[in-house]
Amino acid sequence: MTKLGEFLTRKSINKAEVSRRTGISQSRLSELALNSTTKLQAKELYLIALAIDVDATEMLKEVCGHLTLVK
Repeated sequence: MTKLGEFLTRKSINKAEVSRRTGISQSRLSELALNSTTKLQAKELYLIALAIDVDATEMLKEVCGHLTLVK
């Protein structure tokens, strides 16, 4: 499961409702939630955040907060 998948699970998000509200297909949402090689686009993250009424920066920190700069 991806960081996005963990975030959506923790928030008990209905992917069918997110799909309906964002226009992102349910299969794409499942791919984003389960496949770590699938690339999440910024516009997808923003639309999902809007659909679940979460601040996009909070969601970005949850999904990408593990990343660090190269020294």
